[in-house]
Amino acid sequence: MANDNIKNTGADKNADVDRDRQLIVGRNAVTEALKSGAAIDKLYVNPTAGGSVKNIIRLAKERGIPVKDTQENKLSFMCGGAAHQGVIASAACAEYVSVEDILEKAKQKGEDPFIIICDEIEDPHNLGAIIRTAEAAGAHGIIIPKRRSASLDTTVYKTSAGAASWLPVARVANLPSAIDKLKQCGVWIYGTDGGGEDYTKADLKGAIGLVIGSEGFGMGRLVKEKCDCIVSLPMKGKINSLNASVAAGIFMYEIARQRALADVKKQ
Repeated sequence: MANDNIKNTGADKNADVDRDRQLIVGRNAVTEALKSGAAIDKLYVNPTAGGSVKNIIRLAKERGIPVKDTQENKLSFMCGGAAHQGVIASAACAEYVSVEDILEKAKQKGEDPFIIICDEIEDPHNLGAIIRTAEAAGAHGIIIPKRRSASLDTTVYKTSAGAASWLPVARVANLPSAIDKLKQCGVWIYGTDGGGEDYTKADLKGAIGLVIGSEGFGMGRLVKEKCDCIVSLPMKGKINSLNASVAAGIFMYEIARQRALADVKKQ
């Protein structure tokens, strides 16, 4: 998949980066992008940087990607002061995948679809953390809306620790319609809300779409109405909610746990 990662450069001509390109910033993010086959045009490195930068240069040269020595202040200018760690990659403008692509990925792996649906997650740190956990938990993809949602910018890519290079992300115009498409393909939709069933008592096996609501307002009304089941986390303290990415991680690993047990029983 191509990667809509990072940010518009906004750099001047001296920075040697086209305005219609995207930047991947930082050693881990660039390494994962190179390993995943992302469409990278050029690698910019501080010639005095050591450590893993040498391995990054090797990976780039193995793929035939030009490497340009770039001074520290120029790198900082290119990425707007972000923590580049001596390395920046310039990538072609990315393409999000389709919902069908995510379903096909599950099919190719011989697995029931496991899809995370982010309903207006606007904090890029939360979205990046959700992508990171989803990739680790074995999800097949993420679906986000085009409006009122964080996109795959620099912060999301960095927070995901490179997982955005591996996990397909579909960006849809209408989230309820995308959910209808999933349901037509046999995917059960589980929403997350404080008034739902205790998540440990829910059957989270099989083809599943997990909806994570926005940080401040939870799931939208139309999305909530599309859910087949609502699950919740028991709150035993005085605080009645968790950070969206933290809650998402708990739900995702319960799904992963139940799926693993189901696989064992099949053997």
